[in-house]
Amino acid sequence: MKVKYVENAPTDPREFDLPENFSPKNIEDIAEIFQTPLTGHYNWDYSDADSRIKKLYELGKELNWDGAIDLDWSKGIGRDEFPVKAELIARLKGPLAALPEEDRLEYMRHDQAWALSQFLHGEQGALLVASQLVSCAPTYQAKLYAASQTFDEARHVEVFARYLQRIHGLEYPVNKNLKALLDKTLTDPRWDLKFIGMQIIIEGLALAAFQTTKETSNCPLLRQLVHYVIRDEARHVTFGINYLTEFLQTLSQEELEDRAQFAYEACVVMRNRIINTELPAKWFGISEEEILEMVATDETQDIFNNLLFNRVMPNLKKIGLLTDKVLPLYEKLNLLSFADEDNDFEVDWADMNKPLETSKEIDIQSEQQLKTSQKFMDQALQKSI
Repeated sequence: MKVKYVENAPTDPREFDLPENFSPKNIEDIAEIFQTPLTGHYNWDYSDADSRIKKLYELGKELNWDGAIDLDWSKGIGRDEFPVKAELIARLKGPLAALPEEDRLEYMRHDQAWALSQFLHGEQGALLVASQLVSCAPTYQAKLYAASQTFDEARHVEVFARYLQRIHGLEYPVNKNLKALLDKTLTDPRWDLKFIGMQIIIEGLALAAFQTTKETSNCPLLRQLVHYVIRDEARHVTFGINYLTEFLQTLSQEELEDRAQFAYEACVVMRNRIINTELPAKWFGISEEEILEMVATDETQDIFNNLLFNRVMPNLKKIGLLTDKVLPLYEKLNLLSFADEDNDFEVDWADMNKPLETSKEIDIQSEQQLKTSQKFMDQALQKSI
């Protein structure tokens, strides 16, 4: 194995149709170095003081799953099958709908590979941040939980990488906006900003994006994969909310405003991260600026993008980061309406304790949830007209 060090993340997609004589000697790991002034904490009090965090830690141990055993890899779709459900293809509009079926299939395969690649890169970022939290979280129970989350994130990296390589044979580079937020979260010395960036913003958005993938995917394997990941991520977000709520109350107003501004800027960055500008530019010759303008003026797309924040905004409100100074900024992004939705703080412990669902149970959920989401989108569009 060789390691190649690069100054910046790769910019070209990778294909995984390996040559016949390929061997481990052909592998070249591509690594990028980052520096962080991490401030670590020993903790010499091993008492179980926080029952909520301990309970989440115990759940993480009980509900561990193995991507090689518990996922049915025989249910992956072929590269000649559309990656999303037929009813969604029937609703397509614009240049993509005008493509011949063969080209539309190829575009949508690449489009899903791009989205799943961002999941993969985000999970690697979560793996690195969780490993940092083991060192820098100040309390005993938080260190234990961060250690269990680190293993969860390693499993997520493993299954998304395997899915991309086996099913799509493609992997796209990290989106520049996601990379910017990961860089900031990983290199900031303050442990609570790592919690805010990863547990609240990145993983809160990931929960919504994974749910959309579960609803829309035509692949039983992918639906099962993201459902199991969702269960893990729900614990992670709950951990972040429980841990941050009390800590942020100890900060001065100036320190709190600093965290609130960071969270807002992270939301701006992540709002752009969910827009794929690369493929439309390549396939249809549309510039990044034109794509962003089209999304901003397309009511359907704008509603969909904002819906991904329905898990983030109420959680920011719960932990005290929707201050008077940042409220007008969120209002300009049309995100403030989500602040009063249900948050993840009052967690349904009975739901989180359930055994892992079967692939068949997940498929039934997927169909029901897609119908509910489409109905909601249609109603939202009607209100906007």
